[in-house]
Amino acid sequence: MTQLIKKPLFNPGGDTDVRLRRMIGGNTTNLNDFNNMRYAWVSDWYRQAMNNFWIPEEINLAQDTKDYPNLSAAERTAYDKILSFLVFLDSIQTANLPNIGEYVTANEVNLCLSIQAFQECVHSQSYSYMLDSICSPVERNDILYQWKTDEHLLRRNTFIGDLYNEFQQKKDAFTLLKVMMANYILEGIYFYSGFMFFYNLARNGKMPGSAQEIRYINRDENTHLWLFRNILLELQKEEPELFCPENVQVLKEMLEEGVRQEIAWGHYVIGDAIPGLTRQMVTDYIRYLGNLRWTHLGFGPLFEDNQTEPASMSWVSQYSNANMVKTDFFEAKSTAYAKSTALVDDL
Repeated sequence: MTQLIKKPLFNPGGDTDVRLRRMIGGNTTNLNDFNNMRYAWVSDWYRQAMNNFWIPEEINLAQDTKDYPNLSAAERTAYDKILSFLVFLDSIQTANLPNIGEYVTANEVNLCLSIQAFQECVHSQSYSYMLDSICSPVERNDILYQWKTDEHLLRRNTFIGDLYNEFQQKKDAFTLLKVMMANYILEGIYFYSGFMFFYNLARNGKMPGSAQEIRYINRDENTHLWLFRNILLELQKEEPELFCPENVQVLKEMLEEGVRQEIAWGHYVIGDAIPGLTRQMVTDYIRYLGNLRWTHLGFGPLFEDNQTEPASMSWVSQYSNANMVKTDFFEAKSTAYAKSTALVDDL
């Protein structure tokens, strides 16, 4: 297996010809030149990500503070466990992205990874703001660390965490590829039972501020999904030997496991106890997303069923629109903070 060498930070002998730039294994100077990019899609990604800037505290959670004590037991349990899951994985993303960047030799792509790491920090801040608004410090800490005591949460985090840890020990190209696939799974599959839960609360007139925080997070995660999809597609062109049938099968099995775990998680944390959602709705939607993710890597659908968006879940795309509701402090401006439009999850 091809061993990777960490790129030097200062490299006067690096290639200045943009045509020689590579995603991995290149000879980069680390100079950020916005006028000479090897990958044209980076410019659009960068501008979208920068326009997506938002501040968690701009969203009014006053109604959520009133709603939270009145949620049903099942809704409160789901709210707490989903937040515990989301805050942990966004935290581990923040820690892991620089490890990936050390071996990515396309400097414009490293700019994107740096922005993603910053956005993951904002997401963690958002979850803390949500918890600080609705519960006591003791309850907050109990929720934050449920991932250590709940076996379902721990199992889900272990799947991604072990893949990230593997790259700490094995610095080869295929292990890096698996880490990138794990990112793609996390951004494109792993968050969606949680997202749909918050949107479902909102369509039932509950926790509108929390839903708006999630809309902004969802919008960011779509750009991250876009980023890792494009990295994987570029690697297919530049490093075709990495995508031999045996390796593609490993990636496919990773995605299948991600889908299986997300469905099992949705059944556990949502089940049939939340008005407006059912186990079957969760299953159909996550399998649909699995098909979408594998197809957009150029491999076709993952499953024979659920190749189109389930009619029962068409409301998710509407509620994920970050421009949908006014929620700033004075209810005086659109929640489309900055100048951006919501990125449609069609990846």
